[in-house]
Amino acid sequence: MTARRSSCIVLGGGGFLGVNLCRRLASAGHRVRAFGRRCLFPEALDQVEWYQGDFCDATALAAAIETYEIVFHLLHATTPQSANLDMAGDLQQNVVSTLALLDISRRLGVKRIVFVSSGGTIYGSCKQIPTLETAPTEPITAYGVGKLAIEKYLAMYEHHYGLQHRILRVANPFGPFQVPIKNQGVIAALISRAIKNETIEIWGDGSVVRDYIFVDDVIAALQSVMSDQSDMRIFNIGSGCGRSLLEVIGSIETLLNMELKIEWRRSRPVDVPVSILSIERAKTVLGWAPSTPFKVGLQRTLDWWKSGK
Repeated sequence: MTARRSSCIVLGGGGFLGVNLCRRLASAGHRVRAFGRRCLFPEALDQVEWYQGDFCDATALAAAIETYEIVFHLLHATTPQSANLDMAGDLQQNVVSTLALLDISRRLGVKRIVFVSSGGTIYGSCKQIPTLETAPTEPITAYGVGKLAIEKYLAMYEHHYGLQHRILRVANPFGPFQVPIKNQGVIAALISRAIKNETIEIWGDGSVVRDYIFVDDVIAALQSVMSDQSDMRIFNIGSGCGRSLLEVIGSIETLLNMELKIEWRRSRPVDVPVSILSIERAKTVLGWAPSTPFKVGLQRTLDWWKSGK
């Protein structure tokens, strides 16, 4: 007998991770609905039901979620830079709206919420590198504080109401369908500007080190936690390796056979010097591990951009 596939709704289904996740879930035979304010690549979701709505609209959210068992919460209305400029607005749009989501999910009998948190901002300037899930969480941006608050509310709702959850603290994902419209995704920004022969602004001297992971590996991790029955709730998802921004720029220049036009700016206080995640828990508990080498993922990303999207 063939196992019944879960019904899944992806909040933020029109975004970078959302489009990739919806496509993978649909190809695996799940009933999938994508929810969001807009979708930049509607043709990519031709096998998925699109439900347009605002995350802050509880009525629209409840109508979208009804009859779906698993909720993937990928939405966040702000960025690490913009959240600090309007902390009250960041709290209202993301944390308060998520509280409404949790009440709606509990009322409608949702079986599990999978939340994409931030491996790059939750820990702050952590001394433990690579950083374990058990490391102190000391975010230095309102964005990270908001993500952490949502994590805590998810734990509280499971404790009080039995609403299951899993949290993926994702490092720096990159790949097809990522476009730099919110000043997020340095690889997408670099490639986009390079193809247009435009200058890109870089804050700092390029020495900051980040953990970059190809999107296909992130999606595989999201699929893994759909059915995870372990006692763990939080998983770091990254490559486990660090690369400086200068290294990333060099790799793109090599693949494009051109020198990028960089305008260097003063470093920002929101940027921690080094962020690399330990992924041993995900390997051990989920049986998950990244399988795409950085340069292979980078080439696939470049191919997508060159194809005209």
